[in-house]
Amino acid sequence: MARRVAITGIGAVTPVGIGVAEFWKNISAGYNGIGPITRFDTSRHKAKLAAEVKGFDASLYMDKKDARRSDLYCRYAVAASKLAVDDSGIDFDALDRCRVGVMIASGVGGLETLEDQHGVILDKGPGRVSPFFIPMMISNMAAGMVSIMFGLKGPSYCLVSACASSAHALGEGYRAIRHGYMDACLAGGAEATVTPLAMAGFSNMTALSDSEDPGAASLPFDRRRAGFIMGEGAGVLVLEEYEAAVRRGARIYAEIAGYGATSDAYHITSPDPDGKGAEAAMRLALQEAGLSSVEYINAHGTGTPLNDKIETLAVKNVFGTPPPVSSTKSMTGHLLGAAGGVEAAVCALALAHQLLPPTINYLEPDPECELDVVPNKARPAEINAALSNSLGFGGHNASLLFRRV
Repeated sequence: MARRVAITGIGAVTPVGIGVAEFWKNISAGYNGIGPITRFDTSRHKAKLAAEVKGFDASLYMDKKDARRSDLYCRYAVAASKLAVDDSGIDFDALDRCRVGVMIASGVGGLETLEDQHGVILDKGPGRVSPFFIPMMISNMAAGMVSIMFGLKGPSYCLVSACASSAHALGEGYRAIRHGYMDACLAGGAEATVTPLAMAGFSNMTALSDSEDPGAASLPFDRRRAGFIMGEGAGVLVLEEYEAAVRRGARIYAEIAGYGATSDAYHITSPDPDGKGAEAAMRLALQEAGLSSVEYINAHGTGTPLNDKIETLAVKNVFGTPPPVSSTKSMTGHLLGAAGGVEAAVCALALAHQLLPPTINYLEPDPECELDVVPNKARPAEINAALSNSLGFGGHNASLLFRRV
């Protein structure tokens, strides 16, 4: 018999706050985490804004030596995982550690390290490249470091599916618990791509907004939208078999009750213009949960002209008259491979607090995106089920369905 899967811990390292309390407080308040890039000189770059994590101190979560020997995306992942475990109160000593997994995704991995070490080899020669270069750069190392930190010996790996990566990680973690292969899992994603090369690459493919006004930059579903804003950080959830969580008296934010994963099989960057892949992912998640409707959708909602138009079409094809659909990327920017983890946390918290998070900076409705986007201000509502959509380059689609408990 399929088992239920509870969310008992949330770890958030985001542009709008670190830790679940600060994160939810600022999401609920419509706080804008976007501002001028501080990491490097943007004078030669077209895109000058990003949603950076503020006030992050890796030494609060890991040994200083380990921090020096890991990429920023790994440090974010370790911090979010520790925050999630502390929030959950889970006792790994009470579990079979071979049945506790770690599925932490990253769409890009250690790009900051790659850029830095490329400079080293050009300036100083191959003999000066760090011996830690490879383990710092590779995308699986966040999952490896978290597994080592907590002594978790179950399945541990990194899913890479661009902007759908951490939604897939959560979905696969959910499935493994649901079907009895694991009893608990740390699942989510991490990303740190506010770097010169990433910003130039995304900008030159016309994916990024070049607005210099933080209040008019990330504009999901708004007629003025002209590209996404790069975000960074990590979102990690503790997933547990539901009955075990109840027995130990855990606080349960919500349960994951459905998961759909599909492919557009259409184009490497553009979504299928019919939205059939995203539509199918949502239908699969609903079917697995045994539901025909939800009260809230956290959209992929990047603020690019094509994504928002086609996601709207897919949502309407599934629901007819859609429920409220908001994009918290208006506040956090787009965390790429970490977006699904952060937005899953939003859905779980929305269910726990019975509050619809807003789409901020929404001023000009677009007839091609005719949705209730919860404009500019959070709204109390009765929410029993919520969907989170994540759609990635390469045509990867993932939908997660969360149910109130």
